[in-house]
Amino acid sequence: MAGRDREERRRAYRAGRLAEDVAVIWLRLKGYRILARRYRHPAGEVDIVARRGRHLVAVEVKRRADIATALDAITPRQRRRIARGLEGFLAVRPALAGLDVRFDVILVAGFRRPCHILDAWRL
Repeated sequence: MAGRDREERRRAYRAGRLAEDVAVIWLRLKGYRILARRYRHPAGEVDIVARRGRHLVAVEVKRRADIATALDAITPRQRRRIARGLEGFLAVRPALAGLDVRFDVILVAGFRRPCHILDAWRL
């Protein structure tokens, strides 16, 4: 049984990484410059940190069977962790502190086009 759980976790991890790859391609096609992927800070983490013009964007990527389920998977606690992760990113990159900060979500479901939600939440 433990082996099955481990294999399921590996599959989920690989699927999540693939969803992040899709999100990065999607963002680049839309003119974003990727500054960091899977940025980790002791206080939080951000899937993708990107910049487009005067916007510094923390992007959370969710992959689920359908868009509604993916959107429901972003909890208030997770939003706080993402915000703290972006604060940590800005602490080591102070030149970016003057940019407008935004929190986006990219939802990946099956073989559909990714759903990019701009300014998904505010602090």
